Amino acid sequence: MAQAQSKSPSAPKPSASNHDTQLYRNPIFSFRYQIPYGWVDRTKEMQQGNDSGKAEVLLAVFARPPQATADTINSAVLIASESAASYPGLKRAEDYLGPLTELATAKGFKADGEPYALEVESRQLLRADFIKPLEVKTTNEKLTMRQCTLVMLAKGQIVSFTFIAGSEEELDDLMDGLHFAPAKSSTH
Repeated sequence: MAQAQSKSPSAPKPSASNHDTQLYRNPIFSFRYQIPYGWVDRTKEMQQGNDSGKAEVLLAVFARPPQATADTINSAVLIASESAASYPGLKRAEDYLGPLTELATAKGFKADGEPYALEVESRQLLRADFIKPLEVKTTNEKLTMRQCTLVMLAKGQIVSFTFIAGSEEELDDLMDGLHFAPAKSSTH
């Protein structure tokens, strides 16, 4: 007699030969992110504080473990989603600029230029840049931590893609890992 297979929706589906631990895929929001080789994945640890109905960390990766000290910026990529319903009146990505800026400034960042619309592979995103001056205690060297956050609204969620690096070039390299599936035509 054949055994019935469990169809648990939470059970991960094993992927055959296309499984790549350096590639994060998100079928819900139709994007993928190519994780830089050797980076440390801290997604599970950062998800532990998730309020399941409100916000969720989708991906949290770092150039080195967050607790490791060094004389350089610990580059990172953080992708999260949260319910747009958490922000009354939020209808467009631009409406999320206030909460985003408030969060960044609470972490010691300041705005670096005006936010602007950006198209990435046919997806309309909003880009906001922030900077935070740092001083390396061991060398008194001054560094600038750069944060770029891309925001989109999709399926009733605010999806934010935050990239942290020590230079504009590195930010660009990190953002180059983000890819979207072709947008499906919709009638809404």
